Amino acid sequence: MSNIVDPLVRRIAARVRAERERRRWTLAQLAEASGVSQAMISRIEREESSPTAVVLGKLSAAFRLSVSSLLAGEGEGEGEGEGEGETATETGAGRVRRQADAAEWRDPETGYRRRQITTPRFPAEIAEIRLPPGAQVPYPAAAFAFIRQLVWVLDGRLTFHEGDLVHELHAGDTLELGEPAPRTFVNNTGTECRYVVVLTRHQQP
Repeated sequence: MSNIVDPLVRRIAARVRAERERRRWTLAQLAEASGVSQAMISRIEREESSPTAVVLGKLSAAFRLSVSSLLAGEGEGEGEGEGEGETATETGAGRVRRQADAAEWRDPETGYRRRQITTPRFPAEIAEIRLPPGAQVPYPAAAFAFIRQLVWVLDGRLTFHEGDLVHELHAGDTLELGEPAPRTFVNNTGTECRYVVVLTRHQQP
């Protein structure tokens, strides 16, 4: 694995374990709630397997958290830049993040890449996604039960399935998602599709 992936695998493992233990769930209970096998959850928590985007979507739905929250470390972003007095205010310490510092997560199954733009302390979550040609990533309706989300296509074409509806989105198009429904991001073209997802939480888990 690359130097980028290893820390993220450890971060996801720690976050999944922490969220499960916070709810006092057994592995079997999380497996039942998420639809992810108990064996797979165990491998993720032991840092033996990097979850796919589909698995992350199912786990986030079970925890009523966003995918970005599972990719973030436990407590990441909380209190950053505080207690630094005038220096932090004047220089913007803790508020500027260079592109090279934003870790990119790669789905081992589809090659889908996700780069988190905002930190956990920002009120909205913004992520840049790169979906390879021919790839598709489905999410269960439960993953959208507690958030409002907007999709903004930057490059390429995205076929977005929202329940029984199918939206063909081109560069510059945006889509505000409606009521929770099973959703699938699909790239049916021969070139990469790059898009941004923006979400806000409207109900605490």
